[in-house]
Amino acid sequence: MMTTSIPVLMYHHVRPGAGMIACTPEHFESQLQWLQANGYKGLTLDEFSTHLAGQNVGKGVLITFDDGYLNNWVYAYPLLKKYGFKATIFLVTSWLQHGEIRANTATGATLPACPDHHQCEALIEAGKSDEVILRWSEVHAMRDSGLIEFHSHTHTHTRWDKILPEQKNAKMQWELSASRQTLLTELGAVSDHLCWPQGYFDEDYVHIAQEAGFNYLYTTQAFGRNTQKTPATHIHRFAVRNRPGKTLGQRIRASHHPIVAPFFNTFKQWRRTRRDR
Repeated sequence: MMTTSIPVLMYHHVRPGAGMIACTPEHFESQLQWLQANGYKGLTLDEFSTHLAGQNVGKGVLITFDDGYLNNWVYAYPLLKKYGFKATIFLVTSWLQHGEIRANTATGATLPACPDHHQCEALIEAGKSDEVILRWSEVHAMRDSGLIEFHSHTHTHTRWDKILPEQKNAKMQWELSASRQTLLTELGAVSDHLCWPQGYFDEDYVHIAQEAGFNYLYTTQAFGRNTQKTPATHIHRFAVRNRPGKTLGQRIRASHHPIVAPFFNTFKQWRRTRRDR
């Protein structure tokens, strides 16, 4: 019997003009169309957890967004709703502010600006995250639809191992505590799913996360399959590029096919290792 693998897709931005780690709305829609035409359904994280535990959840895909950018509400959410796909957004909880719901492509009103990734970073650094990050009102609107769920991506998205390496463990304990408390305050609940900031983790961080109540840990490590044999502490995700749905389909088939994937993933990892030398 072939072991089923669930692809976990990693997005950041959906915006006109695309740019760094971004898809245009046209390509994002094409990707959703391909998934729908090929019989995929968008899974909740509970369903994905059930899959890792060895139960059959059908032909599924996990659609994830990192950081919680405003364009997820403006451009991505209306398309997810149009095609009936569930998705997950991992929030950097200190970046979100309160305020009125802004327009998106479903409302017909004037849309807010959604700048590229570098501009978003600069505005967040300048204390202007509200211009480019979701508001709690928009989070509630998406959650209430039953399509989008929200989980922790830490509180500040900081690489403490680079800034204060001698204090990194204490800082990560604080990050997770602050993120959990914010989610509890704003959403009334917090799950045991965590996405690492900027993809970095080590054995200390895994232990700290588990002690904080996070049992499912999402990486940015692309070259692996998510099966019932995959540790919940090492969930593979691959970044979706600004390409049509057919290209996404080719990647899913290559990286998650029970026969092809082991060769594909080993070769891609070997190439990356050589490139990083």
